[in-house]
Amino acid sequence: MLDARAHLETTALARLLAPDELRDLQASALERSFSRGAPLAAVGALLPFWIGVIEGLVSLSVTHADGDQTMLDIVGDGGWLGEGTLMKARPCQFDAVALRKTRAVLIPAAQFHRLRGSSLGFNHFLQDLLNARLGTMISAALSTRLDSLESRVARAVGELAHRSPAGDSLLRVSQAEVAMLAGTSRQRANLALKRLSELGLVDVVRGGLKVHDLRRLMAASSAQLQ
Repeated sequence: MLDARAHLETTALARLLAPDELRDLQASALERSFSRGAPLAAVGALLPFWIGVIEGLVSLSVTHADGDQTMLDIVGDGGWLGEGTLMKARPCQFDAVALRKTRAVLIPAAQFHRLRGSSLGFNHFLQDLLNARLGTMISAALSTRLDSLESRVARAVGELAHRSPAGDSLLRVSQAEVAMLAGTSRQRANLALKRLSELGLVDVVRGGLKVHDLRRLMAASSAQLQ
């Protein structure tokens, strides 16, 4: 099991930082564990850390006045959250909650801002991260209006697979978690996963989902499945 400092060395971010920048990042890093249902960030609260998920799953959502909840994103192993909030220097506009037991690396806000002010590689990483998150949210918003249920579930699974470590075809995610990301019930998500399995795209296996062809799965996420 990698600790926070060792985990940072395996990230895409590490490949963009100079050796001294990576050492400074590791020296400032803290590690914390969160139980299922525990908050990592809350609407209206200041965020003292940039948060990276070492192992686990975190939902980003907003709750409306009528009690309905909108899922914005799910951050899994190797993902990051809170960079936009830190860059704007404003309170959080979302709730971040652990969907399962989660280990996270916490980078103090001061270290985040130092790197943002001095490191070209760090800024390139932030740009790619924010661009990917924007694309995910736009796709999710459009899919709830335009796409079939199967396409929405395919997109949810595809996004998780795309963010997983290269070569790892097993997604350690429950059907309930897929349903949350797709904005549907667990029962309807199960039906969609069965359809995707019939098409040879994914299989429900012990411990999660097995993705057979990520390229075809992402193509299916933007099409009405027949």
